[in-house]
Amino acid sequence: MPWVKALHIIFMVTWFAGLFYLPRLFVYHVGVSDDAGNVRFKVMERKLFIIMTMGAVATAIFGFWLLFAYAWTAFSNMGWLHTKLFLVALLVAYHGWCYKLVLDFRHDRNRHSEKFYRFFNEGPALLLVAVVLLVVVKPF
Repeated sequence: MPWVKALHIIFMVTWFAGLFYLPRLFVYHVGVSDDAGNVRFKVMERKLFIIMTMGAVATAIFGFWLLFAYAWTAFSNMGWLHTKLFLVALLVAYHGWCYKLVLDFRHDRNRHSEKFYRFFNEGPALLLVAVVLLVVVKPF
């Protein structure tokens, strides 16, 4: 199980790298006015989204492995695990929202400001802090 846990953490870091950086690319993309820059950001966003999606899928595979191998029987009656799983579901929804935004930029349909994306960029950081605290401290 230590290998599975290590792989879960490694791929979670990969996923979060994308969740942190993709919205930052959106911040910069909003300010681009030339065609070459617009195309460059579209390529960067698409490639990063693919990488972060692979990280998310691998995180889920190893996370479910951990959950069904021992975590569910050990912690199923503890609220921190249910809360963590709910927060992970929010992260998956955020990931999906990022995909919608990638498509909006790809089709030149962005409707949000730089300020919106600066706030949007903070969501994963807050959820990461909450998830790590729940997993390490197991407060309830």
